[in-house]
Amino acid sequence: MSRCVIIGGATIARYEDIKKYLRQGDFHIFCDNGLRHVEGLGVEPDLIIGDFDSHEAPELPVETIFLPRAKDDTDSVYAVKEALKRGFEDFLLLGVIGERIDHSLGNLSILLKLDSLGKRGLIVDDYSEMEIVSHSPALVGPEFPFFSLLNISGTARGITVENAKFPLEDSEIDCEYQYGVSNEPLPGMSARISVKEGRLLLVKVRRD
Repeated sequence: MSRCVIIGGATIARYEDIKKYLRQGDFHIFCDNGLRHVEGLGVEPDLIIGDFDSHEAPELPVETIFLPRAKDDTDSVYAVKEALKRGFEDFLLLGVIGERIDHSLGNLSILLKLDSLGKRGLIVDDYSEMEIVSHSPALVGPEFPFFSLLNISGTARGITVENAKFPLEDSEIDCEYQYGVSNEPLPGMSARISVKEGRLLLVKVRRD
């Protein structure tokens, strides 16, 4: 099955960088004000979802799900749930990290939900990639000058980081002491990260 790309309404300033992540055959869900990114991303919606409190309701010949404004799910969360119902396993989220810290943190929790369901989720913004490290090891290539490991869910144990400026072996990171910020792959190498218990948010930084 194709990958589901969900586009939210947060600011995207570097369209040319973000467009490199798009693939032919992706299924594009635009959420409410995410419609402002149609031209910049150069893709057409396959599905539109929203309560349209931040963008006027579209009049396009595209499947559209109109949501009530009083609801538990944000437009982005609803979009993920809808995509899961349609059988998608792989998710790319764009325009979901921005000025609204509450929305940004809420959208990061989508990665936790997808991980718990055994699905792949990746958030990309103008500066970085974000994914969850849990059952399978993750690599950070030399094209990323920095990376951080953040705990946003309980306590992670048995953390090993290899081929990095600040290596770890069988370590622990909890939510109260985030000492995994701003590490670096060794020159010309890919850092390798594994976690035996729990989950970590891996942020791969493309640029300052």
